[in-house]
Amino acid sequence: MESLFQRLGGRPAVEAAVDKFYDKILADDRTKDFFDGVDMDKQRKHQKAFLIFAFGGTGGEYNGRNMRDAHKDLVENQGIGDAHFDVVVELLGSTLAELGVAEELIGEVAQVAESVRADVLNR
Repeated sequence: MESLFQRLGGRPAVEAAVDKFYDKILADDRTKDFFDGVDMDKQRKHQKAFLIFAFGGTGGEYNGRNMRDAHKDLVENQGIGDAHFDVVVELLGSTLAELGVAEELIGEVAQVAESVRADVLNR
């Protein structure tokens, strides 16, 4: 059976989705302030590597921090919570829909996101 990564269209599809997704994140009043001062080229590259890994891509390119450590400051000092996480899932889903991804696959992507909610929110 093909991985979610393969069914989404592989590296080109994930990279296009991440770029469009961050355009949405940076334009949304509910999320944009969390990225003030962030090197977005580096962030996009990092997110691409993470999602390729999380969706079952090969190559072991992701070597970033775990979800708790990566988001600890955002939770403790910037107040991210469930509402913000929901926005991220919403924007990711709408990005994938705009790129023509099937609803079934968008649902699988949402399940992957939900699987890290507790860690991202440091619970």
